[in-house]
Amino acid sequence: MREFLEAYGIERPGLELFVQHCYRLLGLITFFTTESGECRAWSLRRGSTAAQAAGRVHTDMEKGFIRAEVLGWEEFLAHGSFHAAREKGAVRVEGRDYVVQGGDVMLFRFH
Repeated sequence: MREFLEAYGIERPGLELFVQHCYRLLGLITFFTTESGECRAWSLRRGSTAAQAAGRVHTDMEKGFIRAEVLGWEEFLAHGSFHAAREKGAVRVEGRDYVVQGGDVMLFRFH
């Protein structure tokens, strides 16, 4: 497929552009969670807090929210894993009022 797009000078598939425009119109962003080698994408309303993002994963996580460990997806890819990014000091700790940014990779701490 990539060869086809390049042959016609198309930078990105139409479906990808359509989804991005829909997200923008609906006021949505995407954040990611990762655990045990699995990465999952979650949709969230723009302007939502870390506690609300935790609630998207599981309602009990919002109720017992303590903090979120956060880094951007580009940093995550550069380091190769959340653990490696934490060892390099790239992960920051945010509280319940942190406004989630599109592309954040998050690990939630809760009780």
